[in-house]
Amino acid sequence: MAVGMFPPSHDERISYAENGHKLGSLELQQQQKNVDDDGRPCRTGTVWTASAHVVTAVIGSGVLSLAWSMAQIGWIAGPVVLLIFAAITFFTSLLLTDCYRSPDPVTGKRNYRYKDAVKANLGEIQLWCCALVQYSNLMGTAIGYTITASISMVAINRSDCFHAKGHNGACNTSNNLYMALFGVVQLMLSQIPNFHKLWWLSIVAAVMSFSYSGIGLGLGISKIIENGHLLGSATGVPIGLTLGSVTPAKKVWRVFQALGNIAFAYSFSTVLIEIQDTIKSPPAENKTMKKATLIGIITTTTFYLSVGCFGYGAFGNGARGNLLTGFGFYDPYWLVDFANACIVVHLVGAYQVFSQPLFEFVESTAANKWPKSGCIHTEHAIRIPFVGTWRVNVFRLLWRTMYVIFTTIAAMLLPFFNDIVGLIGAAGFWPLTVYFPIEMFIKQKRIESWSWSWVALKTISAACLMISIAAGIGSIEGILHSLEKYTPFKTTY
Repeated sequence: MAVGMFPPSHDERISYAENGHKLGSLELQQQQKNVDDDGRPCRTGTVWTASAHVVTAVIGSGVLSLAWSMAQIGWIAGPVVLLIFAAITFFTSLLLTDCYRSPDPVTGKRNYRYKDAVKANLGEIQLWCCALVQYSNLMGTAIGYTITASISMVAINRSDCFHAKGHNGACNTSNNLYMALFGVVQLMLSQIPNFHKLWWLSIVAAVMSFSYSGIGLGLGISKIIENGHLLGSATGVPIGLTLGSVTPAKKVWRVFQALGNIAFAYSFSTVLIEIQDTIKSPPAENKTMKKATLIGIITTTTFYLSVGCFGYGAFGNGARGNLLTGFGFYDPYWLVDFANACIVVHLVGAYQVFSQPLFEFVESTAANKWPKSGCIHTEHAIRIPFVGTWRVNVFRLLWRTMYVIFTTIAAMLLPFFNDIVGLIGAAGFWPLTVYFPIEMFIKQKRIESWSWSWVALKTISAACLMISIAAGIGSIEGILHSLEKYTPFKTTY
């Protein structure tokens, strides 16, 4: 007799129900395995991918200005200042990693963005102050990276020109076209939906940063060997009226600006929470992020000391503002070209690492404000031959395109590498790297006012505020000085 010709018995019905319940439980368990405790898809980041994000965020255009910064400060204070900034950045980053979850750093509610952590710990008013500073700083960094990438592309063109025409050849080139080309690339990459999709770009960018930093270091060492001794002095560029010296006021402005450049070189706190949000658990995200931060800071500080010291030792007080584009190095020209190409590739990735948090903030705010808007919430699938399906969101396409266009035009209007780098570093260092992490830590750990820990933390914060103010003043003075002989859209190198 064929099974199923008669209705199932009572026992059979119980058996089917039990089996169906087991199947449903298995499906539910499988679904739960695919999501984290907040219902979002499982994060897959590790200490190594997070370290790559950190290195990509930290080692940027700032490394190229360190030899110039060392020249302003000198052999005695230069390395010490670098190490102090590294120590402060590492310390406050450790505090910030514990703010990814609130109120408990291991089991608390996740904060997906830097400003979410500020809101959870410090309240609404501090949130808006943080958002204004953070997103202005991210946009400023994108502008700075556009300037730097274009200068490196110009350097490749000039290097080839010098090789063909000699070191005294007429090889001046405008960087506006190269800024536009960089902007076109960013227009395409900016359509990557979110931070989690950027792991491959960060790894490529990290490899590039190692490459050009290593080349700069190697060229600096070879130049020192060629010179036969280290150049430079204990206190940097001298004060006086002779050739190569500066006035006392100029010396002060340049030292302040150098502090801003070094602060910019260590700026990654703005994206630390976003990087931590890519990390899987267990182990707890803050433990993994602390290891990644340690690896990133040690790696970058080693490179910074090496590139800054050997660059200064090679060129002394005459070190250029940008080590690989100021043409202290002419040969081998193909190696200089390759190093500058690595800079461009790295900054392509770094631009995205710093811009994605701003993209996400604007888009999530718009989505919450207009929950029924098809323009904001609907994605359209477009098939691209040999590539696959590209999912287009109209709001994302328009907003991110306008953002890239704005940063590109702003870079064309203010193409002053050292001055802009110093100003961005000064504006972001104290509030984002020092003030908010310390205040959140005090609130989270309930540290009593006027206790030894409270006084120590507040003293660090106050000292860093003074440094930021001084660096900002020095950079603004440099920008004003550069504007005296500047014509918009007609800068050449």
